[in-house]
Amino acid sequence: MADKEIQTTVGGLRAVEMQYRSIREISGGHTAFYQSQTRLNSPKLGVLTPEKFRDVCEMTNQSSKLFELELIQALDACNTFIEREIAFNWLSLHMPVRCLREQRTIRMINEHCSQKEIPTSKVCFELAVNLLEETDGEASDTINKMRNLGYHFMLADFGESSCPMMRLSDFSVDYVMLSPEVSNYIGKSERSDNAVRSIISFVNELGSEPIADGVFNSKQAELLYSFECSYCAGSLAGKYMTERYVRGRKEE
Repeated sequence: MADKEIQTTVGGLRAVEMQYRSIREISGGHTAFYQSQTRLNSPKLGVLTPEKFRDVCEMTNQSSKLFELELIQALDACNTFIEREIAFNWLSLHMPVRCLREQRTIRMINEHCSQKEIPTSKVCFELAVNLLEETDGEASDTINKMRNLGYHFMLADFGESSCPMMRLSDFSVDYVMLSPEVSNYIGKSERSDNAVRSIISFVNELGSEPIADGVFNSKQAELLYSFECSYCAGSLAGKYMTERYVRGRKEE
């Protein structure tokens, strides 16, 4: 099968090591979703965090190979969480926007999910904000096809200073993770709170679920919930953990 056709180790180590953090439901405080973050093991450069490799990688076709490695490991984590009866609606992994243009993407993902017996509804593909630069409709069409198969999509870093917000209307994503920049405005003034409320309302009215990132205290979370944002991530919800640590602690 596909797992045997690609190299998953580098110098005796896993090529990618993934960590996971909780996205919590604000009203009850329990984990609704898990968001993944990838670290690369490089024999020459050591362990690389996303900010050190992601942008460079996605300028080349290496991003597609890396995505498949990340997919395999994320699906393995899904299986482990399900077996350990850890409650979660879905687990996310980063998908390069260029993969939405590759014909093999849907088939490859379906094959891995089928092989590992993971329901499509347990997988959410996280897309960078550069998705909003796509204008020919091809990426949007792929998202719609995959959503019809049961997969979820989440746009990350929405609302940051360089984000073309109106372009969100062209993409039917299930979830929109607000940039930590947005959360930083909460509580500064009545005007700043109104601005955050407006962004959340905009996302809701387009039919997507907003998720606030960068939330670090309960007062922020309470205000976000009053603004009709039901989910949060950040230090209040919990930091990134290895799969071993997640499976070692049973979620409430």
